[in-house]
Amino acid sequence: MKKIITTTIALICGFSQIATAHSFLSADKGDTDTIKKIKPLELGDISLADDPFVARLDSLLNISFFVTDSAVQSTEAFVNTEDTAFVVPTFSDSIYMERMALLDANTPFDLDYNEYVKRYIDVYSQRRREQVSRMLGLAEYYFPMFEEALDKYNLPLELKYLAIVESALNPAARSRVGAAGLWQFMYATGRMNGLTTTSYVDDRNDPLKSTEAACKYLQTLYGIFDDWNLALAAYNSGPGNVNKAIRRSGGKRSYWEIRPYLPRETAGYVPAFIAVNYIMNYSSEHFIFPTDVKQSYFATDTVLIKEQISFDQISKLIDITEDELAFLNPAYRYKVIPKNTKKPYTLILPSQKMGLFISNEDSIYALAQKDFEQKKPEIPAEVVMDEKIRHTVRSGEVLGTIAEKYGVSVSSIRRWNGLRGNTIRVGQGLTIYPRKLPSSNVASSTPKQPTATDGKGAYVTHQVRNGETFYSIAKQYPGISAQNIMGWNGISNARSLKPGMNLKIYPNS
Repeated sequence: MKKIITTTIALICGFSQIATAHSFLSADKGDTDTIKKIKPLELGDISLADDPFVARLDSLLNISFFVTDSAVQSTEAFVNTEDTAFVVPTFSDSIYMERMALLDANTPFDLDYNEYVKRYIDVYSQRRREQVSRMLGLAEYYFPMFEEALDKYNLPLELKYLAIVESALNPAARSRVGAAGLWQFMYATGRMNGLTTTSYVDDRNDPLKSTEAACKYLQTLYGIFDDWNLALAAYNSGPGNVNKAIRRSGGKRSYWEIRPYLPRETAGYVPAFIAVNYIMNYSSEHFIFPTDVKQSYFATDTVLIKEQISFDQISKLIDITEDELAFLNPAYRYKVIPKNTKKPYTLILPSQKMGLFISNEDSIYALAQKDFEQKKPEIPAEVVMDEKIRHTVRSGEVLGTIAEKYGVSVSSIRRWNGLRGNTIRVGQGLTIYPRKLPSSNVASSTPKQPTATDGKGAYVTHQVRNGETFYSIAKQYPGISAQNIMGWNGISNARSLKPGMNLKIYPNS
């Protein structure tokens, strides 16, 4: 494999770089003398090449199917509302009613026009004009994705506008109560709908996965209430609050009838959704046009990632900006895609860059690994959010420092442990669902070597540190699972793991 990679690099880097690339890729971990003698190879110095015939086909496909008038529309089309000569257009109620009736006739939603809806139309068409223009540009990318998923679940396509109400089409959006992503899933609701959160990856911020989860959840809610407006209210505040509002209204089943009994935020939720339907269809009548237009969703492609790699490395090797990678792949917290042999993570790239990545995939992974070894970036071990650990409070610690240590909030720690205030005592045990492990627990790039043998073979003695779990320990030894460690040490209950315990690890088993 090393020979193949070296040959590839030689062909694509030019003969002047062959010696450096060969030393960089062929040096073993223990061959430190070789590495010290050469200048570390910078990823930006490497020029990868694609198959010219296939690259030409990709280019023709892009021109034929994905380059549209809207994709190249100039941002100058946006009317500058700061110009004192410009007057924001307004319309009479009769015109709003006529336009809304046209929309209502083509959807299963009840798109009513009333004073509440008019207030939100005024907000979007007057005070949030720049935000609407940005959302029109983002819609070029996100709406085809949403429509594809909604069609798969046989749901009304107008539900695509719900993501505007929820997040303004920002996949990194996070609410004050912890809801995240385009569709604003709380952690528990996300887990119920198949979204996983780890220290590296939050599926709630993944546009594809979160859209799929939103479709499943909306389908369930509509099955319960048999009314789209009530389903929307339940999506915002939870089905329990909608049921309470129905009871308090005396059994009424119309959203507008139970609206006074809903939480304040939900009372404005459906009117906002109706107003967004209007403004996204009649934006040009209000002289609002797309800005920062994104490429077509259909002009992107997906690849499964086999080895750990960072956005910085991908950016330098295939000449794509980190900002573009972050836009297409917002689920990765540290701009690092971890290796996952059981369920590989995905990377979304523009179609015109996918061929270059695939043609040089093995070389890219090899170069990325060497880059990690040289720079040794301080990134946390991957921890699944729903894996519970116990933290013993030390002298001088407060909830704030503990929360920062594990990448969580103080309010979360209080909630997990039934604390009413911020008072904690030394020696107290706290339940934590970490988003990251402390830096002292970050796995070393070089696993420990066996130091003793017994009847099972050569083993390493691992002393358990505070905050470690069987899962986090296993991550430090490639190919070893938490179940392996428990079995080797005769442990059946994960809760019995304590700081200071010595565990036998058989890395060559």
